[in-house]
Amino acid sequence: MRSSRQPAALGALAAVVLVLATGTAPAAAVRTEDKVPVAVGTGGAVATVDAEATAAGLQVLRRGGNAVDAAVAAAATLGVTEPYSAGIGGGGFFVYFDAATGQVHTIDGRETAPLTMGPDAFVEDGAPIPFGEAVTSGLSAGVPGTPATWATALERWGTMNLRQALHPAIAVARRGFVVDQTFADQTAANADRFAAFTSTAELFLPGGAPPEVGSVFRNRDLADTYRLIAKDGVQALYTGELAQEIVDTVQSPPTVPGTTLTVRPGLMQLGDLAAYTAPLREPTHVSYRGLDVYGMAPPSSGGSTVGEALNILETVDVGALSRTQALHHYLEASALAFADRNRYVGDSDVVDVPLGELLSDDFAAERACLIGEAAAPKPVPAGSPDGEYAPCDPAPAGPGTDAGDGEGLSTTHLTTADRWGNVVAYTLTIESTGGNGIVVPDRGFLLNNELTDFNFTDGQGGADPNLPGPGKRPRSSMAPTIVLDDGRPVLAVGTPGGSTIITTVLQVLVNRLDLGMTLPEAIAAPRATQRNTASVQAEPTFPRTDLEALGHTFADNPEIGAATGIELTPDGFVAAAEPVRRGGGSAGVVDAG
Repeated sequence: MRSSRQPAALGALAAVVLVLATGTAPAAAVRTEDKVPVAVGTGGAVATVDAEATAAGLQVLRRGGNAVDAAVAAAATLGVTEPYSAGIGGGGFFVYFDAATGQVHTIDGRETAPLTMGPDAFVEDGAPIPFGEAVTSGLSAGVPGTPATWATALERWGTMNLRQALHPAIAVARRGFVVDQTFADQTAANADRFAAFTSTAELFLPGGAPPEVGSVFRNRDLADTYRLIAKDGVQALYTGELAQEIVDTVQSPPTVPGTTLTVRPGLMQLGDLAAYTAPLREPTHVSYRGLDVYGMAPPSSGGSTVGEALNILETVDVGALSRTQALHHYLEASALAFADRNRYVGDSDVVDVPLGELLSDDFAAERACLIGEAAAPKPVPAGSPDGEYAPCDPAPAGPGTDAGDGEGLSTTHLTTADRWGNVVAYTLTIESTGGNGIVVPDRGFLLNNELTDFNFTDGQGGADPNLPGPGKRPRSSMAPTIVLDDGRPVLAVGTPGGSTIITTVLQVLVNRLDLGMTLPEAIAAPRATQRNTASVQAEPTFPRTDLEALGHTFADNPEIGAATGIELTPDGFVAAAEPVRRGGGSAGVVDAG
């Protein structure tokens, strides 16, 4: 803080020097946006984890843009304000309801492995590489899919071009944003590995330390990178000058001389970037209590696992059960669906995923037979989605595993809707908090470590669907979801959280559709996640006593997910985000009711 005796001009000069040297500035230098977790109104809605991103989406809607335009603008802004969660160095899944056609479309923006990557890429001397070493490496970086996702979405369904959609994010990157506790904590948690790379330390550790809460963080390198993409299109990243810089960073990570970290080079080449596409895929679809639930197909396991669990739950009237039995059925259905997810789901362009059978009512009925009054021993074995389903028989013996993915708090989810009835649910990520820890020099963004979502070794006797492979997309748990009622969108939701994404989305849906909660209540309610493991991970306030009496065991998890959602009602929109988790989220509407 400037001394009261310091001349104003000198203080202003000091602030300029601070900005130029470190990228930070006094908080008074920028505007601040308040986080409001619930908003009700008309004209359109946006819900994200960040007030700046929500404001960017609303700005686009107010200027006549649609839900797709707003989603890209909000996502690009999250690349500035949530750089450890998302950005052009990562990927994601985009689910879109088109009001004009009544159709749900999805874009697969998942990262791909280099074409030279084989199934033993993460094995050395017959043993898997230590996971932490694999994360912080060039080896873990997949070909980014986020820029191609934005371009595809805008070209097909948007009303704005990429330059217009990136404008709010460029402004935030240049003027800066106020550092909150979450950003400061995430920087501090990554400080040791960030300090190992010259480019990362320069950007995120100004003066050798994390930015202080209340200071302003500016990322003019990213503003310039966004300007390049706005001018030249996303091919600047896939075939232009930026492509070469990404490859150089992956193959020769810019480590600080003398670092003690083991940082392996990666395999990515220019041809891998040039070959990247973000294809449209058919969404997953199940009917749940008269509603149509759409999600993301493989390589995501989100749509298939949420869908299978809903089909299992639909075999009983969850709303008529006691609260204990309702939660018991939710946990058991989750475990069963996860057993099948781990056994069968991978990149469907490479492996044969029996998606139709996994989402069939008959398979769900066979799996539901295994839910009794008490908890089954975990892990439960996978089922046989072979089209031949018997009445309730005892489960066959066999192991099950939790092959959880690494998209944790690094992932983020946003939801948008516009006055015409278009809706977007978009989950994007760079995987671990801070991705692989490596900033592309002078470009302002981190690379992902998505390839650590592959299983490093085959634990299924040659049947593992999620081993690395050339051009392959690692299995994801991201589960952006849109629910329709008689062809009309009524709900869109999603969350970060690694493999807990699936259970969080499922629990929010059960809370809202079965247990009578409002959308804000469904998001705020205490969570538990059962991913076919011996113990249920649960937040501290999740009710346990009666479930423990049924044989469930619990392990503490302080925070699960950070959901956002929008409900469409006859009167307008209810936009909802977290009131507390991850520092609280931000919801907004164009015209408040």
